[in-house]
Amino acid sequence: MNKFNIRVYGFLINERSQVLISDEREQGMEFTKFPGGGLEYGEGLLEGLGREFKEECGMEIEILRHIHTTDVFFKSAFNDSQVIGIYYLVRGGELRNCRLSAKPFDFEDNKALDQVFRWVAMDKLDEKDLTFEMDRRAWRAFMSEKRHGHNFLR
Repeated sequence: MNKFNIRVYGFLINERSQVLISDEREQGMEFTKFPGGGLEYGEGLLEGLGREFKEECGMEIEILRHIHTTDVFFKSAFNDSQVIGIYYLVRGGELRNCRLSAKPFDFEDNKALDQVFRWVAMDKLDEKDLTFEMDRRAWRAFMSEKRHGHNFLR
């Protein structure tokens, strides 16, 4: 039976025009993506994104607006499911309970499952820095709106 994997992610931009990204190590892979993760059964999209930020960053967020939903097929890198990603622009307070680093993949030694966050200047984040094509497409959509003068932080 084919399964769907619904993922929700947030673009969190700080006052210095930096976006928060997450470097992760899981199931033998190292990858870079936006904060967020899998929707749990019974959750709505916004509720799931709020839970993910609280779990990963210790932060309550305000969801400002929808940015992008995948509109093509993406197969999961981890299993045989189809991944659907929904991306939102979010605003939040102070990051708590999460490790921050300026260095990519700054993982703790001998830890099979790890996560560390980085702030990256929006104009310096190259889509190639993101591991998954789904995230690259969402970032392109976001940056296209920015280039066309849309005030994305309202």
